[in-house]
Parts: sequence; structure tokens; C-alpha cells
Amino acid sequence: MFVLETYLKEKRSLIDHEISQILLESTASPRITAAMSYSIMAGGKRLRPILCMAAADAVAGKSDEALQTACALEFIHTYSLIHDDLPAMDNDDLRRGQKTCHVAFDEATAILAGDALLTLAFQVFSPAAVKNKNRAARYLQVIHTMATAAGHKGMIAGQMRDISSEGRALSLKDLKETYRLKTGALIEASVATGAIIASATRSQLQQLIRYAEHIGLAFQITDDILNVKGDPAVTGKASGTDEIRRKTTYPALIGVSKSYKTAEKLVKNAIESLKAFDEKSDPLRAIADYIVKRKK
Repeated sequence: MFVLETYLKEKRSLIDHEISQILLESTASPRITAAMSYSIMAGGKRLRPILCMAAADAVAGKSDEALQTACALEFIHTYSLIHDDLPAMDNDDLRRGQKTCHVAFDEATAILAGDALLTLAFQVFSPAAVKNKNRAARYLQVIHTMATAAGHKGMIAGQMRDISSEGRALSLKDLKETYRLKTGALIEASVATGAIIASATRSQLQQLIRYAEHIGLAFQITDDILNVKGDPAVTGKASGTDEIRRKTTYPALIGVSKSYKTAEKLVKNAIESLKAFDEKSDPLRAIADYIVKRKK
């Protein structure tokens, strides 16, 4: 019987160990390495790298082959959190239950630590394409997928839309598009890259991307709800900040109860997208359900 808690613990352990080994090799600037390590080893959920590995398992049971790419995704995600927390952006003091990077170190170090994590992401897994010529095209596709999701057509576009919308009413359609870019793009890339590494067929890749689209939006809606109803002692970050910044969110537009129902429907649709997959995709099904039930 599949147990999600055991699966998550096992994958987190693998990812954390690999990240620690990678950071041990980064000795050129001890202060930057310390800031990078401080932020990335602060106890995150590792959702994106785990999704990458789970997608590889769903296709061919080859999650270990996706480990380096999984770590790269966590580097990109953590870089985005460091920069989002900066005074010029969200100006947050707390992340994952500890001081944000710019508070613990300083603003310049936080900017550079974020830059370093982003570039390290591509440094980590690109050698695989060089070492194995037969897989070069596949890894180039991974690089393109990841760069597009993290760049000005994906996560950065979403963040820009999010910043520019503060204090301004958005329609549900505009809010959904912002979330698709800000949060969904990297989640979609996480699932897609794992599938690509495992040699997914075009049909399998399309089905997994549909799954990721649904859980990406469900994840952000749940974050909106936790900003209203979550316990800061559990979530590790302040609550009520969306209202203070006058951000348009799902609870603000349709209420908390309807937001829950919307997220639950998205999860149902996500699981339906996996109907062509066998029991190797059970982790993806369980993760979808976990996304709306989590407390942080």
C-alpha cells in the first residue's frame, strides 16, 4: 500500500543530501555559499523536485535519473523566494519559520545568493548532456523547458503581474493567468522535465502537463487560503499580508469556502488526467490531494 508520508520523506532525504553535496563544492565565496545554504536548507516542502521525480516514476519508474534536475528546480524555486522577499518586492521578514535571507545577511548578499542559485541550477544538470551524447537532445529540451518556465514568459512575468496588480482589482480570469505564470509555470516544468528525462511519449507528456496545470492553480489557491486562515507558527510566514497589500486573491474574489471547493475540483481534474497511467503514478495522485489539505 502506497503511503505518501513515507514517499515524501524518502525523496526529501535524497534531495537534501544531493543539495548538500552540491553546495559543499561551492567554496569560492564562503559568505554567498552560507546565504545559499541558509535559504535552501531551511526546511522547504521540496514539492517541485519531488514532482519531477514522481513524474519520472510515473512514466518509467526512473526517479533516480531525475535527481539532478530535481535539485536544479529547487535551486530555481529558492532563488525566486529570496528575491520575492526583498524590500523592493514583498518586503517579508519571515520565510519557512526563520528570518528571510536579506534580513539574516543583507540585501546585496541576498540578491547575489539568489543569482547564484539560479545559475547553479543550469550548471548542475547540463553536464549530463555533454557526457551522454545519446541523451543530449533530451537534456536540451529539459533546459529549454526550465528556462522558459523561470523566465520572462513564465515565473518572472507572473511576478511582474502580481506586483503591478497590488491595490488594483483583478478579474478572476486575470488572476488565474497571473497564478498560471507566477506559480504554475515552474510546477508544470517540474512535472514535464521529469517526464522528459524518463522518455515520456508525446501523449504521456501532454497528460502530465494537464495534471500539472490543475495542481499548480490549486496550490496557489491553497496558499491564498492559508494567508487568510493559516497559523503562522505552522506556515512559517506571516498571515494576512495579502489583505494588507490589497492583493486580489481567490478568497477576496469568491470567499474562502468557494475557494476551497475550486481547489478541490482542480485536484479532481488533475487526478482524472492520470487515468491512463498505472500504479507508478500513485505518488502524483497523492500529491495532488496533499496540495489542498496541507497546513503550510
